[in-house]
Amino acid sequence: MKSSPLGKNTSVEVIGLTPNGLWLLAQGEEYFLSYEEFPWFENAPVKAVFNVEKQGESGFCWPDLDVDLSLDGIKHPEKYPLKAKY
Repeated sequence: MKSSPLGKNTSVEVIGLTPNGLWLLAQGEEYFLSYEEFPWFENAPVKAVFNVEKQGESGFCWPDLDVDLSLDGIKHPEKYPLKAKY
């Protein structure tokens, strides 16, 4: 007997770092966050980058870095051109 899934996958985790960005697994999909588009992660401590939490329906929080991102912002960073000077 096989169980069916009870709902959407709501987990989030950083699954890898590269010299150009990080890979995020969120809601069952993988996303690449380049350091060019998401500069907050480039020089951050590895432990802080991997400390990510789900926030609301489609938000993610890196509390050690004081970074909050929405799934839409990850999928379409061109829609959110303002970036903090890091």
